[in-house]
Amino acid sequence: MAIEDKIKLLLEKREEAKLGGGQKRIDSQHKKGKFTARERIEMVLDEGSFEEFDMFVSHRCVDFGLEKEQYLTDGVITGYGTIDGRLVYIFSQDFTVFGGSLSEMYAKKICKVMDQAMKVGAPVIGINDSGGARIQEGVQSLAGYAEIFERNILASGVIPQISAIFGPCAGGAVYSPALTDFIIMSKENSYMFVTGPKVVKTVTGEIVTDAELGGAMVHGSKSGVAQFVAEDEHEGISLIRKLLSYMPQNNLEDPPMAPCDDPIDRLEDTLNYIIPDNPNKPYDIKDVIHTIVDYGEFMEVARHFAPNIVTGYARMNGMSVGIVANQPNYLAGVLDINASRKAARFVRYCDAFNIPILTLVDVPGFLPGTAQEYGGIIIHGAKLLFAYGEATVPKVTVILRKAYGGAYDVMSSKHLRGDINYAWPSAEIAVMGPKGAIEVLNSKKIAEIEDPAEREEFVKKGEDDYKAKFANPYNAARYGFIDDVIEPRNTRFRVIRALQALSTKKDSNPAKKHSNLPL
Repeated sequence: MAIEDKIKLLLEKREEAKLGGGQKRIDSQHKKGKFTARERIEMVLDEGSFEEFDMFVSHRCVDFGLEKEQYLTDGVITGYGTIDGRLVYIFSQDFTVFGGSLSEMYAKKICKVMDQAMKVGAPVIGINDSGGARIQEGVQSLAGYAEIFERNILASGVIPQISAIFGPCAGGAVYSPALTDFIIMSKENSYMFVTGPKVVKTVTGEIVTDAELGGAMVHGSKSGVAQFVAEDEHEGISLIRKLLSYMPQNNLEDPPMAPCDDPIDRLEDTLNYIIPDNPNKPYDIKDVIHTIVDYGEFMEVARHFAPNIVTGYARMNGMSVGIVANQPNYLAGVLDINASRKAARFVRYCDAFNIPILTLVDVPGFLPGTAQEYGGIIIHGAKLLFAYGEATVPKVTVILRKAYGGAYDVMSSKHLRGDINYAWPSAEIAVMGPKGAIEVLNSKKIAEIEDPAEREEFVKKGEDDYKAKFANPYNAARYGFIDDVIEPRNTRFRVIRALQALSTKKDSNPAKKHSNLPL
């Protein structure tokens, strides 16, 4: 065969591979409002940067008539490219080939890009749109899933891993995304569940739809499985690109710096008046965040889940920073099971990838009640405590208002190796709120006062005395637990100066195989 014929054959095979399961199935994908695997890759990566691996792979199964049905690529597109000029590895499941179902060779393709990403220290992006394991291959497909899981586990904390769910993701397939750092789901066509509606109906008698059982908003707001809920694939893809802009390539690098001409000494007078005079009145912590970060830009993580705590990424003078903040606008900013889980996972990710943590505190305590105690609030609260105590990245804390009880300790206090801890003049740092404290401290005396008016006056005087002692930051500052009391409008400047001072921080934990996190 002449070289011209060989090249012609190569080009023909490339065109065949690019068609996946054929034009008819591509058209069907488009009719559902979904992009093809290749289109998604082109949208995620910089134009012209994609280098494909294993275009000519096909399955090796000879059972159930599969030997008569062969498709190049075998249902997943893999390779590498760049996002904003930075190297990333990517795989995109192709629903047009056997419904995107995973086979032995399909899994090998994914494992290859994950192995390569680990060698060179670059993030991995997985775009999921699959019917699950390829039943005809039996244990080979199950083994393929487990091979991928193992790589997810070994890559955890070494390279960023992002999963986008743009179609079905069911059964064993859900565990690979669950092992990655961030899950983005599209509202339009995505769902995730371990067992589908039919099995649920058979076993429990419940009748649910795919969306009700595992849709994007279910996992974004109820389970907390998905950190981002996108309106459509376009938004999901832009979220991938934006998220990676805050991340280092791997755990041995620092996050990228961005140019910044937003003045670090920009004063925000509104912050001086944002805390209401009434300590029980809420305000929106996001107003504080948007005011102090570069250009007011904040990328919130897990916005719909446990909204009593806010987590996300921003920049301070160009530096990538992870922000954790109690939200007085929802449940008074109290810590509960879901808030503790959400914040702990976020803090541990930031620590793994050298992203400094800014903590904004306004927390009245942990949520009381049997539901919380039976649900294990002790263990879940300990996760957040553990995450902050274990973290060695720069940690800057600002107490805005309430910091009561164990929640004061948990929220990146000086005692958990908080590096620089500030407070606003409105800070209240105590074991509990004034009313509860007086009722405990003077319970016998209060019970002895028969006249209701006299009793009320006694309690009020006690509350006033307690407030005078604790409804300010100076008692904690007296012991060095607060490094400085700062004027609210100057918060941006003080936080940035603190982060700059901590940029060369070195801290370590005792040598160990690994910690025993309270799971």
